[in-house]
Amino acid sequence: MAAFVDRVTLHVTAGNGGHGCVSIKREKFKPLGGPDGGNGGKGGDIILRVDPQVTTLLDFHHLPHRKAGNGEPGKGGLHPGKHGEDLILGVPAGTVIKTKDGDILGDLVKQGDEFIAAIGGMGGLGNASIASDKRKAPGFALLGIPGTSQDVVLELKSMADIALVGYPSAGKSSLIAAVSAARPKIADYPFTTLVPNLGVVEAGETRFTVADVPGLIPGASEGKGLGHEFLRHVERCAAIVHVLDCASLEADRDPISDLDIIEAELANYEADSTFAGTDGTIVPLIERPKLIALNKVDMPDGADMAEFVRPELEKRGYRVFEISALSRNGLRDLSFAMAELVEQARAEQVVEAPVVEVPVIRPRTSKRAEFTIRREEQNFEPMWRVIGEKPERWIMQTDFRNDEAVGYLADRLAKLGVENQLFKAGAKPGDAVIIGAEDNAVVFDWEPTMAAGAELLGGSRRGEDIRLEDRGDRKTREEKRAEHDERRAAKAAARQELEAERKAGIWTESVDSKYGRKTAEPKATQEEN
Repeated sequence: MAAFVDRVTLHVTAGNGGHGCVSIKREKFKPLGGPDGGNGGKGGDIILRVDPQVTTLLDFHHLPHRKAGNGEPGKGGLHPGKHGEDLILGVPAGTVIKTKDGDILGDLVKQGDEFIAAIGGMGGLGNASIASDKRKAPGFALLGIPGTSQDVVLELKSMADIALVGYPSAGKSSLIAAVSAARPKIADYPFTTLVPNLGVVEAGETRFTVADVPGLIPGASEGKGLGHEFLRHVERCAAIVHVLDCASLEADRDPISDLDIIEAELANYEADSTFAGTDGTIVPLIERPKLIALNKVDMPDGADMAEFVRPELEKRGYRVFEISALSRNGLRDLSFAMAELVEQARAEQVVEAPVVEVPVIRPRTSKRAEFTIRREEQNFEPMWRVIGEKPERWIMQTDFRNDEAVGYLADRLAKLGVENQLFKAGAKPGDAVIIGAEDNAVVFDWEPTMAAGAELLGGSRRGEDIRLEDRGDRKTREEKRAEHDERRAAKAAARQELEAERKAGIWTESVDSKYGRKTAEPKATQEEN
């Protein structure tokens, strides 16, 4: 017999994007074919979809790690790589997807509902897609991005209209077996029901579903017994039927005390937002419509106990039904009463017509910031962290073994404004710059010498960047400016020294006049000839 699993932790990992291709078209009599590397394929997604054939989360209990297919890399001849195959996982109706902290991500109620648990990575661009007027034949391609990965908690909450609650051995399983075609396990000892059972009941023209929840005991809302594990199956129910045992052999129990204990457990249980009314508010279990079923009235002293407690229950405002699940007495009236509550709940769930919003064209607002720069310190040294979707994605797409790809990254960051923002924030050459989150960050020693764009690539071979040559001896912008100032100062000092010698009589004429006489003598000779 298959086990029943209604809560499991699932580890999902989407497929990685395929890398772009570096290729140059080579054909006879066509030496300048140009780049023709194709793009990489997108990684596959992981999708959770309601499947009517699935009734339990047992498969995820045995195989909790799931991964989608990776995208294929691009090929030459402008052939893109194939997309990774999506992994579609079937889940039962009523499955709630949560984070480990309990935040609800999705609620799959009806057939066809689906939730993307992990998104596949983007494929990298081939060198044909990167080519431009300044980069006519790139010797690099962009890498594919890894797919997202996360841990999600799947909880199954039964899709039932009526929930049968009560003490163990109160006759809930016998009742659902008597009013429906369900055949749960029935025995004369407590906790016979270990899993929720569902049964379909027809009362006149109304058809509804009844759930048999494992028996509750004092402290069930705090984790005692089996009730705490299965109280979540009551949350979606529109009404609750208290099944009270009128023939209990325990001296300290009676239907009134049993009802008070079960009501207290329902009040202590906190329902989450997966069950909400028509106005979006959460209805606690204690406030759901209720019926009282006094069971086992055919047993010795059962009818007397039912007659004794009925006035007190009706005084509290409950509708009371005396039944016998064994002899099927009173089940017809109880079934129609449950159908009445179900019809009332369904009538309140008015489906409003969708509101069609007319698109409004508004002027484009100022461009929002694509990234932020945060100043940090490590070992009393300044450190700058660049955080943003684009810079972090570009880092993952860059092949740092290729100098041309690194230069392309520098151009993209400069065009985005990272260089200017670092200057404004107070960064100095040599400071550490980190791009990305903690777990996937790349650290640079910032040297603002890459401001020049791709127009300098004419002297570079494919896969190289002249701006990155001799990186160990490359001077910073401040050092270059200082050398330029020194040369200008030395030239001015030499002119002053020559002028001082002329004034002292060492030179009979200024340097400028001497230069003018030298240029005039060849002209006079040419005129005479």
